[in-house]
Amino acid sequence: MTQPIFLIGARGCGKTTIGQALTHACDFHFVDTDLALQQRSGMTVADIVAAEGWAGFRARETQTLISVTQPNTVVATGGGIILAAENREFMRQHGVVIYLNAPVSVLASRLEAFPEAEQRPTLTGKPISEEVADVLAQRDALYRETAHYIVDASSTPDQVVALIQNALHLATAI
Repeated sequence: MTQPIFLIGARGCGKTTIGQALTHACDFHFVDTDLALQQRSGMTVADIVAAEGWAGFRARETQTLISVTQPNTVVATGGGIILAAENREFMRQHGVVIYLNAPVSVLASRLEAFPEAEQRPTLTGKPISEEVADVLAQRDALYRETAHYIVDASSTPDQVVALIQNALHLATAI
């Protein structure tokens, strides 16, 4: 397989962690769209949102997604990348999209353990568990609509990588 693999899902589902592990397992390159966007702009996500609003950040996110999409690349996307229809369509047409799905309780506990506020500015101003539940309720259908495969991301990174590899092998066997 040479198509890029796009990892989508809510904050805390493990897109970066799983992406890095999958990269080693598949001998692909790894790109995190949020990190690439920050490196190019010289600002954190929180700074971009403060200066340009979410609309400005989302426009930069789309540009970054398109620019980092290459063969043999695992792309860990920002949790809200699926909000733009053009991003959902782009990922489906240009690669394989994996939705790393995890229950709200798992997502909230991961975000509480590793808050990374500069990387993950609050979306609602609510406590983490409430915010995660609200945001996932709004976005789950978009994640599902975009994904070629839905993988349970509540396991260990190695187990999740194995699930992804199994899904991809099944796809190539057809």
